[in-house]
Amino acid sequence: MSLQFEIEILGYRTDVVEELAELIIEVVANGGSVSFMHPMSKKTAMAFWETSLASADRGERIVLGAREKGKLISTVSLLLNCPENQPHRAEIAKLMTRVDKRGRGVARALVKEAEQIAVKKGRTLLNLDTAADEGAAGFYESLGFNKSGVIPDYALKPHGGLTDTIIYWKRIGGNC
Repeated sequence: MSLQFEIEILGYRTDVVEELAELIIEVVANGGSVSFMHPMSKKTAMAFWETSLASADRGERIVLGAREKGKLISTVSLLLNCPENQPHRAEIAKLMTRVDKRGRGVARALVKEAEQIAVKKGRTLLNLDTAADEGAAGFYESLGFNKSGVIPDYALKPHGGLTDTIIYWKRIGGNC
């Protein structure tokens, strides 16, 4: 069953920070390896999103959200603030979808929208990383991302134990 949803660029507002905090807490509680450990406090979640959305307001990233009937169900960030010698690159980060909304095309639509925005901003290369254990490797490969390699024992899983991470890249725009 597919979802009916709208994608929007999220800006800094208290209600948006609250929604994003709820989403990341749910994802971490369900094993999502998005840089945080379970249990994740609301204070930690709010602080992360306050910082991220302030960065977005400065033009350093874009935070996209997908809404179904007005409720935030998924997000992805496009990191644009790369070093001076990498103005052609952007990074996909923090792709998260509510557990009961997964497998219905929303994450795919968000990543494709992020890619289109990156192209409009003159970027020709995207990169990302994902956990090897229970990560989204197959999903990213289905979107045309190329595996660069695996870094062993890169991070802790949200409920403990180490996981490898897989590094991916994709040429976009005129360099496809």
